[in-house]
Amino acid sequence: MFLMLVVFFLDSPSYILNLFLQTLGFYVQNLVQLSFHCDAFEQVGPSYGSEDRARAVDDSDGDSAWMNEWTVFYWSWWIAWSPFVGAFIAKISRGRTIREFIHGSLTAPVLYSFLWLTVFGGSGIKMERLAASKGLCCPNWNSSVPTDISLIDTVYPNKTGWEGILCKDGECNPCSRGIIESFNNTIYNLSTEINSTTEYGSTMMMIDKKQITRLSCHEKEKMWFMLMASYGDIYGNFLSVVSLVGLVLYLLTSSDSGSLIIDSLASNGDSEPPVTQRIFWAMVEGACATSLLAAGGRSALVAIQTASIVAAFPYTILLLILCAAIYQGLESEFREEDYDPPQFTIGLLDVITTWQPRLMRETLKNVVLGPYTCGNCLAKTNNSKHPYLWQISLSMLLIGVVVFNIVEWQLHIPGSSSIAWTCYFGYVFYVTGARVLLRIRCHIPGNMIADFFICFFLWPTVIVQMKDHIDAGALNLVHVGSIVSGMKGTASIDRHFDHMSMDSELDRIARLYSNFGNQTNLKSADIHSRSTNEIRKNSLKATI
Repeated sequence: MFLMLVVFFLDSPSYILNLFLQTLGFYVQNLVQLSFHCDAFEQVGPSYGSEDRARAVDDSDGDSAWMNEWTVFYWSWWIAWSPFVGAFIAKISRGRTIREFIHGSLTAPVLYSFLWLTVFGGSGIKMERLAASKGLCCPNWNSSVPTDISLIDTVYPNKTGWEGILCKDGECNPCSRGIIESFNNTIYNLSTEINSTTEYGSTMMMIDKKQITRLSCHEKEKMWFMLMASYGDIYGNFLSVVSLVGLVLYLLTSSDSGSLIIDSLASNGDSEPPVTQRIFWAMVEGACATSLLAAGGRSALVAIQTASIVAAFPYTILLLILCAAIYQGLESEFREEDYDPPQFTIGLLDVITTWQPRLMRETLKNVVLGPYTCGNCLAKTNNSKHPYLWQISLSMLLIGVVVFNIVEWQLHIPGSSSIAWTCYFGYVFYVTGARVLLRIRCHIPGNMIADFFICFFLWPTVIVQMKDHIDAGALNLVHVGSIVSGMKGTASIDRHFDHMSMDSELDRIARLYSNFGNQTNLKSADIHSRSTNEIRKNSLKATI
């Protein structure tokens, strides 16, 4: 904040304020469009033939690498950081309301980022434009030019062919050619310019005791300090020192926060792990970063960026599940306190969290026999005695996924994998439909979009969940509940049960009722102490 305010007042405050309002308006205006922008046309190449379509626009083609080098990278970077940052923010936000949490972790950082990028980005653009207006340009000198540049005069005594050795790829750009001509082809004067180009050279000049630099001619790591140097010798050096201190503090606080969360996870969720253990993790993080930089340099950073993109993919699936879970949790909190909606008898991840052998066997079995089980579930949900049509359709789709992938990999017939993906989506749609239909029949809250993504990644556990729910008698309970809802008054229920047979199925329904959101909370001792007929009456009266 201190650094931003100093630069704000040292530069042109009116320019920065106007820039903030203008860029904020552009951001709001294009937010929806850019949120859905995926570089679709850039991926298929330049727009050849646009002039024939009478729709030619100058420079209409964007950079096809923008999405991968910027958007996708930062998207994956944020997702890869989400487990650490999310746990840390949740730890320090304990006791706050959701509104306070959103304002503190989303609204305030976004507004501060807007200000930061406007101040420093606007100052850098302003200096870049000023440097270009003064004729400063970016020469393409050859970095392998001999230290004693007078040797070139020996090789080319007639001072011809200098371009081939002075410039990269043997060809000087307009900037380099203009510099050579400005020195009247005097190589001894030109040597000073070339030897100093590693720092500034022709890309820098002094205006009103301020250093103006063509930032685009230099590496990104140097641009910041060149911008700080533009505010004079005294303030420029001061701001550079403050920048270094800020970078050190940023790295220390980030490492401390990350070490705290890693230590907490390694300590089985302990919120206050030992300090010595946290120091150990901080030293391990620093040692890993130092070794990677020392061994690979810049290429190691590229490798880390690629690894972050790969590591972020599984977290994407978890974040989608978390978004749906948070929405459902907030929705239930918004309702009355005694609201207890029906739920499935088992959870989707019970096979992992409980490690029950039965669930593990069922899940592995339905990886292959999923079409058979899902067809039975569809038949029972639709009160049909013939599941064969569903079973055959699901089997053909699942077999098609395997067969067409094998054809693509082994026979190398192009396009087969596309048909395999089509079969897989068809299979997922079938399973999603079965889950949606069962939810509706059993009055279980949810939505079709969440069901689709759940079935897309976890379809074997979805099928096991549906089978277990139906086997527990959920559909029978719904059927009896519909009978009760059609009766008027307690007397009608009593008369109805006086004429119903005392079969074991109704006893089973009465015992299962507490698992599906009832408010009677019948205990096992009460079941044995009361008559079976009274238990049925009281349990089903509670559904009215």
